[in-house]
Amino acid sequence: MKIRPLDDRIVVKPLEAEGKTKGGIVLPDTAKEKPQKGEVIAIGAGKLLENGSRVPLIIKNGDKVLYGKFAGNEIKIDNTTYIILRESELFARLEA
Repeated sequence: MKIRPLDDRIVVKPLEAEGKTKGGIVLPDTAKEKPQKGEVIAIGAGKLLENGSRVPLIIKNGDKVLYGKFAGNEIKIDNTTYIILRESELFARLEA
């Protein structure tokens, strides 16, 4: 199934939560924090302005991004969790 977000919305697939601390302690699933990093899977056409034109999104498919812990709406499609959020809810794009 393909998903196509509307307007300035973005679909993000959360990256896996860290399984170990920096000190090497293995964390059980119940102690892992909700991930705040993800990969952009799909983007909308851009924000629609009052004059009918659209502002294109800065984010592109495949970008790795940071977002708030409780940002967006979580959905499940084919046993995969995604988050749909607006571009303005993103904090940063991760660059290599």
